[in-house]
Amino acid sequence: MWNPDEVASSPSPSPAEAYAASARRGKYPQLTRFAAESSFEFDEFQIRGCEALEGGHGVLVCAPTGAGKTIVGEFAVHLALAEGRKCFYTTPIKALSNQKYGDLVARYGADAVGLLTGDTSINGNAQVVVMTTEVLRNMLYAGSSTITDLGYVVMDEVHYLADRFRGAVWEEVILHLPEHVRVVGLSATVSNAEEFGEWLVEVRGDTAVVVDEHRPVPLWQHMLVGNRMMDLFAGEDVHAPGAELRINPTLVRRTEEIGRQYAPAGFRGPRGARRGGPRMPRFRPPSRVEVVEQLDRAGLLPAIVFIFSRAGCDAAVNQCVRAGLRLNGPDEVEEIRRVIEERTSELPEGDLGVLGYWEWREALERGIAGHHAGLLPAFKETVEELFVRGLVKAVFATETLALGINMPARTVVLERLVKYNGEAHVDLTPGEYTQLTGRAGRRGIDVEGHAVVAWQPGVDPKQVAGLASTRTYPLRSSFRPGYNMAVNLVAQVGAEQARDLLEQSFAQFQADRSVVGTARRIERNREALKGYTNAVTGDFDEMQEYVELRAKISAREKALSRQNTSVRRAGTAESLEKLRKGDVIAVPAGRRAGLAVVVDPGLDPIREPRPVVVTEDRWSGPLSVADFPAPVEALGRIKLPKHIELRSPKTRRDIASTLRSAGISLPGRQKRQSGANEDGELAALRRALRAHPCHGLAEREANLRWVERYQRLTTETEQLERKVAATTHSLARAFDRILALLGERGYLGPESAGDGEDRVTEHGRRLTRLYSESDLLAAECIRHGVWEKLGPAELAAVVSTLVFEARRDTAGEPRLPGGAVPEAWEETARLWVELTEDERRHRLDRTREPDAGFAWPVYRWARGESLEKVLTAAEANGQELSAGDFVRWSRQVIDLLDQIRDVLGKTDRVGATAAEAVKALRRGVVAAGAA
Repeated sequence: MWNPDEVASSPSPSPAEAYAASARRGKYPQLTRFAAESSFEFDEFQIRGCEALEGGHGVLVCAPTGAGKTIVGEFAVHLALAEGRKCFYTTPIKALSNQKYGDLVARYGADAVGLLTGDTSINGNAQVVVMTTEVLRNMLYAGSSTITDLGYVVMDEVHYLADRFRGAVWEEVILHLPEHVRVVGLSATVSNAEEFGEWLVEVRGDTAVVVDEHRPVPLWQHMLVGNRMMDLFAGEDVHAPGAELRINPTLVRRTEEIGRQYAPAGFRGPRGARRGGPRMPRFRPPSRVEVVEQLDRAGLLPAIVFIFSRAGCDAAVNQCVRAGLRLNGPDEVEEIRRVIEERTSELPEGDLGVLGYWEWREALERGIAGHHAGLLPAFKETVEELFVRGLVKAVFATETLALGINMPARTVVLERLVKYNGEAHVDLTPGEYTQLTGRAGRRGIDVEGHAVVAWQPGVDPKQVAGLASTRTYPLRSSFRPGYNMAVNLVAQVGAEQARDLLEQSFAQFQADRSVVGTARRIERNREALKGYTNAVTGDFDEMQEYVELRAKISAREKALSRQNTSVRRAGTAESLEKLRKGDVIAVPAGRRAGLAVVVDPGLDPIREPRPVVVTEDRWSGPLSVADFPAPVEALGRIKLPKHIELRSPKTRRDIASTLRSAGISLPGRQKRQSGANEDGELAALRRALRAHPCHGLAEREANLRWVERYQRLTTETEQLERKVAATTHSLARAFDRILALLGERGYLGPESAGDGEDRVTEHGRRLTRLYSESDLLAAECIRHGVWEKLGPAELAAVVSTLVFEARRDTAGEPRLPGGAVPEAWEETARLWVELTEDERRHRLDRTREPDAGFAWPVYRWARGESLEKVLTAAEANGQELSAGDFVRWSRQVIDLLDQIRDVLGKTDRVGATAAEAVKALRRGVVAAGAA
C-alpha cells in the first residue's frame, strides 16, 4: 500500500524525512485511507495525481496502457463518497463501462453504484454512476436533475477526443460541465500532454498535469522469424532510462538470408514469365496453431494474437480446435462452464444453434477464443471475463480489443503490420502499435511483457524498430459543431455566447496555436518589406509603377503569343484539310524536313486532319498541325497510283524517286509574324514605359530587383494572412453557417425574435433531443410527416436507414419490405438529397447517405420471426450479418426509436408507433443483457 514514509529516497528515513512523511499524511488524509485499502504500493505518478485531486485541483494523467492511471479515477470515486457528493465515471465504450461498473460494485456495493449506457439503465440516481460519455453529454443538454450535487467527473480514455466520429462529445462535456465540478482526465501517453493541460487550465481552471512514460512492467520486443523467436533490440539494458536502442544484428542477418530465398508476400511474378522457369518459393510462416504452441512451451501465455480481420479471427479459433489444441485442465473447464452458464442464461434456447454457441463453448473450454465487433455481446463479455481470470489462454482479436477494455496479457502477437481502415490497406502507425502492444505485461502478475511481430518477406526489422521506439503521438482535436449541438447551444446560452464557447474548444485552441508561427513569420516579412523600401534609391512608388508597366507588357506579349498560336493552329488545320492526294508540300523543320507528297489526306470528322505523306528519303507516316508553324500550301502535284501499298519498300522508293525528279524546289525560309507589332495596346504600353521617369535612371536595374523582391514577399505575406484569417474563428464561422441553414429550414427563428430559448422553434426543440449522426435528417422526416403511415415493423425498417452503415459495398440494391415502406424510404432519400444540396450551398459537411441494408432484417425481426430466419433471409439477399452485428444495429435502431418516442410523446401517432416498434424489437438476443 502507499506509505508516505516510503516515498523518501533513503531506505532509513532521517528524522526530518520522517517528519515530512507524517506531514504529508496529515495533509492528504483521504489518500492515506484510500491507499490503506489497496493491496499494492502506489507509484509516484499515482500519488501526485491523487494529491492534486485531494488538494482541490482538476487532474490530467497521461501514462502508458496498463500503468495504473485508473487509480486516480477511482480515488475521485472515493472522495465523492467521503464528501457525500456524486461522481460520474465516463468511458468511451459500453464494454469498458460494464467492466468498470463491475469493478466499482465489487468495491462499494450495488446500492452505491449505477450504470447508464445507450441500452442499459441500472440505479441511475446512485451516488456513483458509470456511463458512456454520450450519456453525460445528453444529460447536460437536457438539464438533467441527476447532475445536482455532482462533484467529480472521471473521463477515462480522454484521448478519444481525437476520434474522427465521436471525439467532439468529450469536448462538449468538458466545456458544459458546471465550474465547481472537478474533471479527472485519464489518457494514454501523448506527446502534447502539456498543451492539452494548458487548454484544460484555460477552460476548467486549475488543472494539474501528471505525465509518466515509464512502464511498470518492462516490454520486450521480438520478431518471430519462421519458428525462431528473436529479440528486436540488442543488449540487456534496453529498458534503462536513455538507453540507445540498437537493432539486433543477428535478426537483421537472419531476415536478409531468408528474404533472399523467398518471394515477398503477395508477389505473383512478372507477366509473361516462361513456364517451367526458375520460380522463387513462397514463404510459409508458422501456422497459428504452431505459434500458440510455441508461446505455450516458452511460458508466454496468456496471449492476444491481433489479426486485423473478423473472418481471420474465427478461422484461427477453428484451426486450433481442429488441431486438437487444449490449453486447460479439467478444473479450469468446470470453472469455464459455470461462467458460461451465468453469462448466457438469458439467451433463448432455440437461438443457440444459429449463434454458434456449442462451437464457441468448445473453444472456450480448450482455452481459445476470438474477440471482435461481430461477436454477440454476451459472448464477447464472457470471453473478456474468462481471459482476465486466466481461464482463456489465447485470444485472436481485431484491434477493437485494444481500445479501452482492460484485458492485459503476458504476450501480444501481431500477425501483420498492415490493416484495412475501411477504405484501404494502410500501415500501422506508431500510436496504434503502442496501443496494441501495450496490452502485454500484467501488473502484479508478470515480471515482463512480450510483444512479438511475425516476420514475412518484405518486413524490415528497421520498420518494426521504428514503430516500437517512436514516442511522438500528438493529440489532435476532432471537434466541430453539428446541428444538435448548435440548436442546444442557442437554446441554453444564445448564439453570441455559443460562439464564445466554441472559441474555447480544444480544436480552436490548437488552431490558434498553429498560426502563432505563421503570425511571427508575417511580422518578420513586414520588417523585411520596410528594409526593401529603404534599399531603393529615389521614389519607391514610381519604381513600383515602372515594375507594374513592365509586368503589363510581359502579360500582353504572352496573351498575344497565345492568341497568335491559337489563330495559327486553326489556320494550319484549315490548310491541311484542303490538301489532296498527290499534293507536294514542304515540311519546314524536324527530322522529316524537306519535300513530301500527300498519299492520304487523313481527314477526320472529329479530330484535326493528319495527312499521310512520303518524303524524299522514303519515310512514310502521318503529320499533324504541330509539324507546321504556319498554314501549308501545295507547291505542286505529282501523279500517284490509284492503290498504294505503303508497307512495300519498293512502293515508297518509287514515290520518293518521282518526288525528287518532279523539279519542285523548297521555298525560302519565311519569318514568323508575331502580330505584336500591330497591337495598339502593346505599343501604347511600350511608349509609356519609355516615357516613364525611371526609364533613364542609372541604377534602374538594381532598384528594380529590390522592388521585385518587395512584390514577391508582399504576395507571400498576403497568402499567409489569408491562412491566418481562415484558421482564426473558423469554428464560429462554421457555427454561423449551421445557424443559417437551421434558420432557413424553420428550426431557428430570426435574430429579431430574440436569443436563447425564445429563438428555438418547435421543430428546433425536437432537434435538441435527437442525438444521431443523421439528427437533422431525422428531424426533417418528422417535420414533413413522411413516417406517419408506417406500422411498427415498417417504422423500424425506415428508421434503420439513418443508423445503419454497411461495412463494405454490397452487390445490387438492398431488399426492402413492401407496403408503405418503399414510399417512406423514397421520401426519406428525397429529403436527404434536398438537405445535402443546402449543405453544399452553405459549405457544410454532408449528412451521410441513408443506407437501406438493414431494413429487411430488422423488419422481419420486428414482425416476430426467429433469429435463424432473419439471418438466413439477410444472407440470401446479399446482406450477410453476424449475430453480433445484428444485435448491435438492432440496439442502435431501438436507441433512435426511443428518442423519437420521447420527442413526440406516445399521444402522437409516430411516437406511439415508435414505442410499439421498440417493444417488438426488444426481445430474444437483442434484449439479452440489456437492463
